[in-house]
Amino acid sequence: MKNATLRQLKVFEAVARLLSFSRAAEELHLTQPAVSVQIHRLEEHAGNALFEQFGKKIYLTPAGSELLQISRAIIQQFDAAESAMLQFKGVSGGRLNIGVISAGDYFFPRVLVEFASRHSDVTLNFTVHNRAELLRHIAENLTDLAIMVRPPSDPDTVSQPFAPHPYVIVAPPGHPLAGGEPVPFSKLVREKFIVREKGSDTWHSMEDGMGADIRDLNVAMEIRSTETIKQAVIAGMGISFLSAHTISQELRAGSLCVLPVQGFPLLLHWYVVHRRNKRLPPVAQAFKEFLLNDGAELISRFVPIDGHC
Repeated sequence: MKNATLRQLKVFEAVARLLSFSRAAEELHLTQPAVSVQIHRLEEHAGNALFEQFGKKIYLTPAGSELLQISRAIIQQFDAAESAMLQFKGVSGGRLNIGVISAGDYFFPRVLVEFASRHSDVTLNFTVHNRAELLRHIAENLTDLAIMVRPPSDPDTVSQPFAPHPYVIVAPPGHPLAGGEPVPFSKLVREKFIVREKGSDTWHSMEDGMGADIRDLNVAMEIRSTETIKQAVIAGMGISFLSAHTISQELRAGSLCVLPVQGFPLLLHWYVVHRRNKRLPPVAQAFKEFLLNDGAELISRFVPIDGHC
C-alpha cells in the first residue's frame, strides 16, 4: 500500500459510499473509466479485490470494508491538515464548504453571493441535500457548516438559529377557502393534500405544525419534489404544506396563494450547524458570524412573503 495515492483513496471512498462507479464518477467530476482505473490501481497496491459484483450491484469485499475505514481516517487527517493551514491564510482566499437542505436552494445562492462580495477570492463549495444526507455529511466531516431547519439533538454538534422559517398552506388562486376570515384547521381535513415524503424535513415540520391532526389529513399524493408539488397545486390537484421560502416566485406571479388558516404561518427557524469539535477555517467562522448577524434580514429581502388569496 506504500505506493497508493490520496486520489486513489478518495475515489475508492466515493465508490464504496455510493456503491456505484457511475455515481462516484458524477460526484467526482470524472469519467467512469477514470474511476475504474483508479480502483484497479488501488487493488493492485492492496493485493486484494476491494469490490465484488453480483448481477448489476457491487459490494465491498471484507478487505474493502477494512480499507474503507482506514481510507476515511487518512482523508480526514489530510482535511485537518488543510484546515490547519487555512488558519494562517485568513478569510480571503479560503474555501467555504457548506451543505444546505433542499428548501434552502431557493435563496441560499444569493446569500452566498452577498458574502463573497464582502470577502475577496473566497471559493464556494455549495451542495444541496435532504435532511438524512446532510446529517451524514456532518457526521462524516464532509462539510464545514450545514444549514437546516431541524438541527440534530446530537451533543457533538452545535446548532444556532439565525433566521425565521415560516411554513404555510398553499392553494391555487380562486380556491373555495381563499380570502375572508381565517379558516379553522378542521376544514382542511376535507381537502386533498399533496405532501412531501415521510422522513423529509418538510414532513417533520408538518408534524410539528399539525400535531395529532396530521393523521386525519386526506393525503392524495406523496411527492419527493417540492417543484412537482407546486405544479400539482397550481394544476388544482390539491393543497399543500410548504416552506414559504420555496414559493416566492409563484406568489409574485399569482399562480399560488397562501390560505388564511388559523395557527399559520407555522414559524420555525433556520439553523447553522457544525460539529462541536470542528476547527472551523477562518472563512467558515466568518460565514457563520455573517449569518448570525445579517442572515435574517437578507433572507427576508430575497424571499418576501406576500401572497394571501
